[in-house]
Amino acid sequence: MSNLPPSSRPTRPAVAWIGLGIMGSPMSENLIKAGYDVTGHTLEREKLDRLAGAGGTVAGSVAEAVRNADVIITMVPASPQVEAIAYGPGGILENARSGALLIDMSSITPQTSVDLAAAAKDKGIRVLDAPVSGGEAGAVEAVLSIMVGGGQADFEEAKPLFEALGRTIVRCGPHGSGQTVKAANQLIVAVNIQACAEAVVFLEKSGVDLTAALEVLNGGLAGSTVLTRKKDNFLNRDFTPGFRIDLHHKDMGIVTDAARSVGAALPVGAVVAQLVASLRAQGDGGLDHSALLRAVERLSGAHLA
Repeated sequence: MSNLPPSSRPTRPAVAWIGLGIMGSPMSENLIKAGYDVTGHTLEREKLDRLAGAGGTVAGSVAEAVRNADVIITMVPASPQVEAIAYGPGGILENARSGALLIDMSSITPQTSVDLAAAAKDKGIRVLDAPVSGGEAGAVEAVLSIMVGGGQADFEEAKPLFEALGRTIVRCGPHGSGQTVKAANQLIVAVNIQACAEAVVFLEKSGVDLTAALEVLNGGLAGSTVLTRKKDNFLNRDFTPGFRIDLHHKDMGIVTDAARSVGAALPVGAVVAQLVASLRAQGDGGLDHSALLRAVERLSGAHLA
């Protein structure tokens, strides 16, 4: 308990949270645990019930959620969804108060973030793009890596909120920079998962004890956060989604398009992007991205259901 009288305690901004999916639900709950008043809106009734059960306030629309908010946080799947909730008569920009801070934590194209910041400026609304890495486990444990694009002063204002959500919090540059770094993150993660998946199939076909092999590999230079987080997925063939193939397919499209626009060659990334796309085409889009293992198994002769 604080010994300060109520009038002397720092006031926390009122937060509106739009999008309560695999990442958004635990993230919004971590803000509530940190003492923020959170009003949320999403399309799924059960997610709204979950927010209410955690101590949040449920709003029936985007407009209702953002009307009295100091800070608005969005966490939706892709650029079209960001545009749908941001623009139009029922959207954020038409209903948020002037001076509010809009933090988009979705993973979208850098250009969408730049365009949103420009449109919001005309309404007196400040914007940060702040995509995250760490998956569902990182969201639940509040240890996400948060890469931010936007103004320094706005970043400093938002930092206490970010500290309730993540562990590594870095401003990467102006609007769109956070999304560019997130695209690079998704490139590295996909290539890393693909390499791990190929190693798993190679090890199993060679008759090596997979549990022992992954333990020793993860203790050396081949070790990674990806292998630590996904080792059990590989061992148990458990592809319950923490981050779906469908979303990684979207992200690989973002990074390959952005790389083309700046003249960067991504030869390995392009191959992995096609492998992600093929896995999705085979009906595995709803599985965790560690299900890239299934693609390698198929290529190696396995007949999977």
